[in-house]
Amino acid sequence: ILLCSQLRMVMRPEETNVSKTEGESVTLKCSYETSSQYVRVFWYRQYPNRALQYLLYKEARQWSGSHTSDSRFQSTTSRSSTEFTIREVRLSDTALYYCALRVGTQ
Repeated sequence: ILLCSQLRMVMRPEETNVSKTEGESVTLKCSYETSSQYVRVFWYRQYPNRALQYLLYKEARQWSGSHTSDSRFQSTTSRSSTEFTIREVRLSDTALYYCALRVGTQ
C-alpha cells in the first residue's frame, strides 16, 4: 500500500482532434507525470460501437513490444511523454485512439 501511495500519475493527450489526408503520416502525443522510473505506455484504438483494440506498448527505457502486424505503427516514449505514429494513413485508421500508462517497481 505504501508503494502505491507514492506513485503519482497524470496523463494528458496533447491534441484531441487530428485530421490527415490518406497517405500522410500522423503522430499522436500524450504527456504524463509519474514518480516511477518503470513506465510502460499502451496504445489502443476504438471504432464506433466496438471494443478497444490493442495496438502496441512501449517501455520508457528501451524495449518495445507489439501484438499488431501493422508495420505502419511505431511509438517513441520517454520518461514524460509518448508519441504514436501511423505512417501512410488510410481511411480505415479513422478511430478514437487512447494512450494508457502502467507504472511499477520493475
